[in-house]
Amino acid sequence: MKDIHSYWAYIVLIILIYAVFNAITGFRNKRNFTDKDLRIGLFTLIVSHIQLLIGLGWYFMSPWYKALTTNGSEVMKDSTSRLLALEHPLMMIIAIALITIGWSKHKKKTEDTAKFKTFMIFYGLALIIILLRIPWTNWFN
Repeated sequence: MKDIHSYWAYIVLIILIYAVFNAITGFRNKRNFTDKDLRIGLFTLIVSHIQLLIGLGWYFMSPWYKALTTNGSEVMKDSTSRLLALEHPLMMIIAIALITIGWSKHKKKTEDTAKFKTFMIFYGLALIIILLRIPWTNWFN
């Protein structure tokens, strides 16, 4: 399950980066918001939610969850353990909540630039959070 979570993360990152780039260029160029743009946003939402489900499944089976529940004070003292047991899962949930909010809010917008702006802000914030809380040292081992 850990391997699936790690490999799926690459897909999420690539699609999220593409969605943010698409939103920025659509906003800056004042492009029409087309079905393609809608599908990019939707696909980003779907793959990120799949990653959340895989991640939650892995988390509750992981040694980090067990360590947090059995000896939380020791986990909190070590920055690497704290990242894996608490910071990464919590921030990923927040990031995916931002993606979900962005998707929901864009549907209420009537102007094309407002739709792109909504994706740019919410998906962009999610991307920043994800990039900041990925356990990079574990990813490349």
